Amino acid sequence: MTVAHPSRRADLTRRANAMWDWVSEHFSMPGLLAGAAFFALSLTPSLLPRTEIVQGILSGCCFALGYGLGNSAHWLWGYLGLKVPPGRVTRVMGAVVAIVAMALVLIALSYANLWQNSVRSVMGMPPVDQFQPLLIALVAAPIAAVLILVGRLLVMLIRMVWRWLAALLPPRAALVLSVIVVAIVVGLLVNSVVWRAALRVADGFYERLDAIVSTDDAAPLATEKTGSAQSLIDWSTIGRDSWVYVQSGPDAADIERITGRPAIEPLRTYVGLRSAPTPEARAALALAELKRIGAFERSVLVLVMPVGTGWVDRAGIDTLEYLFGGDVASVAVQYSYLTSALSLLVEPQYGTDAAQALFDTVYGYWTSLPRDTRPKLYLYGLSLGALASQNSTTVYDVLADPFDGALWAGPPFSSSVWHRVTESREPGTPYWLPRFGNGSAIRFMNQSGTAGWDDQPWGPMRIVFLQYASDPIVFFSFESDWSRPAWLDAPRGPDVSPALNWFPLVTFLQLALDSALSQSAPVGHGHLYSPRDYIDAWAAITQPPGWTREQLEALKLAIDPNDYAPNAQ
Repeated sequence: MTVAHPSRRADLTRRANAMWDWVSEHFSMPGLLAGAAFFALSLTPSLLPRTEIVQGILSGCCFALGYGLGNSAHWLWGYLGLKVPPGRVTRVMGAVVAIVAMALVLIALSYANLWQNSVRSVMGMPPVDQFQPLLIALVAAPIAAVLILVGRLLVMLIRMVWRWLAALLPPRAALVLSVIVVAIVVGLLVNSVVWRAALRVADGFYERLDAIVSTDDAAPLATEKTGSAQSLIDWSTIGRDSWVYVQSGPDAADIERITGRPAIEPLRTYVGLRSAPTPEARAALALAELKRIGAFERSVLVLVMPVGTGWVDRAGIDTLEYLFGGDVASVAVQYSYLTSALSLLVEPQYGTDAAQALFDTVYGYWTSLPRDTRPKLYLYGLSLGALASQNSTTVYDVLADPFDGALWAGPPFSSSVWHRVTESREPGTPYWLPRFGNGSAIRFMNQSGTAGWDDQPWGPMRIVFLQYASDPIVFFSFESDWSRPAWLDAPRGPDVSPALNWFPLVTFLQLALDSALSQSAPVGHGHLYSPRDYIDAWAAITQPPGWTREQLEALKLAIDPNDYAPNAQ
């Protein structure tokens, strides 16, 4: 047996200590432990399934956040002059911490597939690939490294300002002021320079994208179509999403084929953002176009509020046209070029202004018509459109002559009407499917349809919130940063993983990412609303004549939900 020479052992010890000192100088052991803990928690389920790239981005961000918090606590401990163990003990503790951190990461990665499959199983999706944990780690590592580097650069900047201020102020005062100064300067730069420049670029991009209408698609020839030669709305002033809404709906032949009933051509009107200069002018143009095509002679008239870019969920209108054999007129008015997320952050009032102008203009004319011959008037909106539609009027303005109802699908968490009604729900009803009052005016629906309504009588106005428990647009909240969301209380929603738990900060980041990628779930989950659920909702609201429950079920089977998936549009 060979025994190392004492001097050689001492040399190895010095090298090991030097290496450890270098590691300790450049990395915080508490930071690594906290980062590993946040990384592990980020792999636990949230509302929606995630790909390895999305999960890797989230996990990398969470590791960096945990590292920053642990490093800050480490620094604060030393700054306050609290005792630390002697060098040898500190090295041993550091080694233990490093081993524990690595174990946390490896154990969490070993459970990653199990956790992801718990989300996918409740949505009827196949399990993930067995190599996904490795891919997550490969994506997360550089993300975390870049964010930690950015954090170090900020710390260097704070120290530079601190040293400069220390010549003028006491050290602690200089430190506090340096943190404040750097935070203000960086915040102003990000908000005023980076953020605003990004918004200008985004606005310009989406405006140009909105103007693109395929050169192979000429203006429609049918006189009742928006953009035709007889239309009051110039074809060149409506954009890509407007064109899809006007041209893609079922015609009379499609409706007859699907329903087996006689049908007429549905009427769809769309006013683009470039069609008139102001919300009021666009609303007046919409009313004039509705009069021109005979929309007020139909059985049903729907005021549609699109999402930010002007897109209208085809499933929400197609299903109503099927139910009424095409005897439907609908009108939508664009209010933004930006996506819903950007519109909600930058210009939330624009949607409300457009919705109010459209409602006031059309409702004012509608109330002047004889009640026994005018169409039933309904409101419809998905996502940001639902928010704008809710804000278009108040119950006090329509008490004398109420409109007939509304369908608001996937209402955003910021919807004041939805929030008030949900918070005032009947005791014992879940947050994700509440009951409000006696159910005569407002009801909630998900994949279960009208189950649990118990044949409650409706009042003169029927309003339905269609929402899935797995929809992060509905159930995101800033309070989830520090407070456990009420929708996690038992019983859970039917498409929410039983393994989902709340963790401070981490759950907030999970839900924020889910919201940004809310259409990554299959149709019928998340923020993708299924035609079968629209059918149940519209049938409850409008009571279409001549439909039995069996016929409604047959209609659901006749419509392929995959035709309404994002990649099918």
